[in-house]
Amino acid sequence: MEFEHDTRRALAARTDNLFFTRISEALAAVEADFDVVVIDCPPQLGFLTMSALFAATPVLVTVHPQMLDVMSMCQFLLMTSNLLGVVADAGGDMTYDWLRYLVTRYEPGDGPQNQMVNFIRSLFGDHVLNHAVLKSTAIPDAGLTRQTLYEVEKADFTRATYERAMESLNAVNGEIEDLIQRAWGR
Repeated sequence: MEFEHDTRRALAARTDNLFFTRISEALAAVEADFDVVVIDCPPQLGFLTMSALFAATPVLVTVHPQMLDVMSMCQFLLMTSNLLGVVADAGGDMTYDWLRYLVTRYEPGDGPQNQMVNFIRSLFGDHVLNHAVLKSTAIPDAGLTRQTLYEVEKADFTRATYERAMESLNAVNGEIEDLIQRAWGR
């Protein structure tokens, strides 16, 4: 919210900087201190999302395998591509090391979700990660304590629930780590 407000103020003051460079300029100042920076943007086409997409080297799009969510994501991607064209026309480099789709809150036993995952794979092919984040009560329960599943005490969960969620997260994170390593040439 603050970024959206401050960007409007900077535009009104007519600074020389283009709005979409704000995040990349801030990251450039601390680039030596971090290997990876994750920016989780809301699914809206505001200054934050556009600036983050300009600053990004890879992009990971999460999608819940439900018809309404998939159709909403497709509409969002269409509008985003139009706006990114405007950023590119203004001099923004909109190339990415990789762009992938991650299926989240997936329930493998749910027939309609399986159909949606197949539909997503038919739309985006190899750009969909092989692994999905399974739906698990452990993930939001860990979030209630403002921790990730990697930080919480294993004893706070039933063993099967915890291990199933961790197996899912480890598979997805391993796949993302491989993509990052390849982008870095390692």
